[in-house]
Amino acid sequence: RICHSPTVPALSACFGRGAMTNSWNDIANAKAILIEGSNAAENHPMSAKYIMRAKEKGAKVIHVDPRFTRTSKISDIHAQLRPGTDVAFMGSIINYIIQTNAIDEFFVDNYTNSKFIVRSDFKFDDGIFSGYDKNTFMYDISTWNYELDAKGLPKVAASKNDPNCVYQKMKQHYSRYTFELASDISGVPVEKIKEIADVYINNRPGTMLYALGLTQHTVGVQNIRCMGIIQLLLGNVGKAGTGINALRGEPNVQGTTDFALLFHYLPGYLSTPNHNQVKLADFLKSTGTFRSKFFIALMKAWYGDNATAANDYGYDYLPKKNGTKNYSIFRIFETAVEGQMKCMYVMGQNPAVTSANLNLVFAGLDNLETLIVADPFMTETASFWERPGADPKNINTEVIFLPANSFLEKDGTLINSARMVLWRYGGTPGAGTSKPDLELIDLIFTRIKELYADSTDPKDEGIKKIAWNYQQAKNEKCATNALFAEHVLREINGYNLKTGQLLNGIGEIKGDGTTSGGNWLYAGCFAGDVNKTKRKDTKTDPSGLGLFPEFSWTWPGNMRILYNRASCDAAGKPFDEANKLVWWDEAQKKWTGYDIPDVGSVTDAPNTPGGKRPFRMSAEGVGRFFAASYAEPDVNQPGQMRDYSYTNVDAPFPEFYEPVESPTTNVLHPKTPVNPALRYPRLPDFQKIGNKKDFPYVLCTSSVTEHWCCGAYTRNVPWLNELVKETYMEMPVKLAEKLNVKGGDMIRVSSARGEVKVKVMVTERIQTLMINGEETTVVWMPYNWGFKGLSQAASTNLITIDAGDPNTWIQETKACLVNIEKIDNV
Repeated sequence: RICHSPTVPALSACFGRGAMTNSWNDIANAKAILIEGSNAAENHPMSAKYIMRAKEKGAKVIHVDPRFTRTSKISDIHAQLRPGTDVAFMGSIINYIIQTNAIDEFFVDNYTNSKFIVRSDFKFDDGIFSGYDKNTFMYDISTWNYELDAKGLPKVAASKNDPNCVYQKMKQHYSRYTFELASDISGVPVEKIKEIADVYINNRPGTMLYALGLTQHTVGVQNIRCMGIIQLLLGNVGKAGTGINALRGEPNVQGTTDFALLFHYLPGYLSTPNHNQVKLADFLKSTGTFRSKFFIALMKAWYGDNATAANDYGYDYLPKKNGTKNYSIFRIFETAVEGQMKCMYVMGQNPAVTSANLNLVFAGLDNLETLIVADPFMTETASFWERPGADPKNINTEVIFLPANSFLEKDGTLINSARMVLWRYGGTPGAGTSKPDLELIDLIFTRIKELYADSTDPKDEGIKKIAWNYQQAKNEKCATNALFAEHVLREINGYNLKTGQLLNGIGEIKGDGTTSGGNWLYAGCFAGDVNKTKRKDTKTDPSGLGLFPEFSWTWPGNMRILYNRASCDAAGKPFDEANKLVWWDEAQKKWTGYDIPDVGSVTDAPNTPGGKRPFRMSAEGVGRFFAASYAEPDVNQPGQMRDYSYTNVDAPFPEFYEPVESPTTNVLHPKTPVNPALRYPRLPDFQKIGNKKDFPYVLCTSSVTEHWCCGAYTRNVPWLNELVKETYMEMPVKLAEKLNVKGGDMIRVSSARGEVKVKVMVTERIQTLMINGEETTVVWMPYNWGFKGLSQAASTNLITIDAGDPNTWIQETKACLVNIEKIDNV
């Protein structure tokens, strides 16, 4: 799951980190829907239900994608662009909005950092921002900040016409991004880009939908930040029918990121302590006093009575990551190749199909001492030593397989893209000796604690002291393990440790060790000892906007639309009375509405510091065009930082860089063609980079509707295999004619990293593009197959590239170079 970690720092700090700002239902309230980097109708079909409802009310639907798909079919406009060129495409729209003054003037002036003064030593030249060290591939981001006053607050210009303010810096930055330039880079005709821009600008409110098509790039974060900038410019945030909505994967991807299956976060997107933060005070100083209470509550949930003020709430028990190291899934397998990683436990994932550059993955698995796999099926990962061409005699890895229940056989929660936490009931008991994930983890860790019970080694204290007692839940559990799962959900919700009562919400979390909470974002999901994730009321919706506040529960605090304070003016009056969400009630002296008001306190009047913050989870309290490295001072604790804003490691303004493997030059800055913050290759023997001469075609990969991710489930379903039975390549007619191939012919597809043999699907769904004056061909392949299951076929990821976004380390599987040859006499 580590590969799914897009962020939206352009909007705010924590909320929106890969989640939908709004909801599935709310898509129906939009007048314009821009879908980019997503085949929503096929891979997130629930979204199409609400897209069609919006269309019925006159909404315009725009689809930007390298292929014409079922999503394109239901769209009013489809634009085919070259994979990896989204920043150039959206950058030209940003420039157009600014140049034509199509902005929401009040929103930009009051609800963004547009007028904040940028530091005088901030620079950008020839593709490089100030602070870059070419030897380490890293930026010192200290210059990516504001000019601060004596109190440590940003200096604000009198107007956004000040040449030193964020707005003017942004205007200058994107002035290079003309429609003509964007067309040369992306292949989308000038007139089509302008049409898209005009339709989206003139039909507000507008919403944006994206998925892995935008994130699986070495500029993935910057792709999403472009969306954030457009939406802030147009005032399309916090209101019904607006927002930036990540359509996340079906395997509970939202839940995995919420609960720290990202190497750099703890649950609730709290930063993981690193080697420089030796003591709790060091960590909290860098994290901020606002988040410190959430961290301490987490320590109380993990270590119970063993976490006290005297021992820094168990801070020393936590392992500390090296702050300079990459701990992503790609680096994990690299360390296995290098002999550093000895044992690997894999659950909920099949990296021997889904990870890019599979030859490196297999080399890592071959070099382990022990591999443990928990899965309902003997996947390619569990059976890596059976892969074609492998000699088991030369592989010494011990493989332990733990049969796990499928998702149909266990109770628990599923968190969807809209931050909705839904209870899912197990259908039938697991087959044979298979067990639910919760029970597997509990059995293993309970045994580990027993083995370490007598240890006197200080480094083992973190294992010995952890509060791990689910005996009551296990003793009372029903056949589908429901009570066990609910016990864990209560722990996640958190307790008032003085009264023993479950917390009612985030506001009750304390930083003095008197409350616990496994994930602060989920505080209130079990308030009053009622599992709110089980609620099924689909009739109560006083808003008429599809909020349905009594159906299940969303984080934070059952809020359905994030940043909804931004739907009101300075006085707390809704901009759109007919579609209002929240408002300030002067008679009651509090915020109220159909949704949970996104304010620090409901009694913070609109003219108070707390009531003025439309983006309260950013340190600045406003939306961010410029991703500054800003830390907000704590007015109540002089010398302390209250909060900080998440900062990118590669760009404070999104900038276009070519994919690592590109068919052309970077016309914006040829001397800096790719993301300068990217360190690649790291293992040159396994991470070879192809060039246009040897590999002239651009490969884009994704999933198919008929198969689910790695296919471990679906490729064992005969009727799904009848629909789509094997890996194949879609190629345009013009290329098929050039190679003298027709539908069904076998071809060899090779990259600098490997090769596969697949059949061809000749299609009009992809057209040859003109890129910088030269014809460029894009082809497409699904990745869902491997060498196990009822349907076995070539793994596309044998040829993809594992270069990753330097912020998230999500891989660039949407854009790499390949060669294609017809195979005769098959």
